[in-house]
Amino acid sequence: MSNDRFRAALARLAAGVVLITAEEPPLDADGRGEDVGMTATAFVSVSLDPPLVMVSLRNDSRMDDLLAEQPLWAVSVLAESQRQIAGRFAMKGRISDRLLFEDLASVRGELTGAPLIEGALATLECRTEQRVVAGDHTLVIGRVLTAELPSPEAEPLAYFKGRYRRLG
Repeated sequence: MSNDRFRAALARLAAGVVLITAEEPPLDADGRGEDVGMTATAFVSVSLDPPLVMVSLRNDSRMDDLLAEQPLWAVSVLAESQRQIAGRFAMKGRISDRLLFEDLASVRGELTGAPLIEGALATLECRTEQRVVAGDHTLVIGRVLTAELPSPEAEPLAYFKGRYRRLG
């Protein structure tokens, strides 16, 4: 089977869009570490008891490298009105992470220190429980430490056939 055929088949699976964020450990004791973010559609609930979620990260990506060392991370479930945020963080390699977070309305997670996007449908703070290498990706399973619903009535942002979509 070709990679193109596989990719085309899975593009027919609609997915929600999340922003995964984490804070790099500070270089010195006086400052904060740099914030790192990544748009993801390969994100699922794994277990209710204990509360676990999973995100799939491309091997050797900046987020994969960071979460191999930093066990605390956050998830913002993006609303349809936040498609520009999804696009901004999907353009990795073209813009520095510092610029990606510039002018972005967010708050710091109390437990993780990671940015949580204001206006998101839901936000989660997580701690890595397990990492599983699977082909060219690593599956990161995280225990959910907090779950908030900042904008529960907003419409979700979806991804289908290679484009961001809205329901309806």
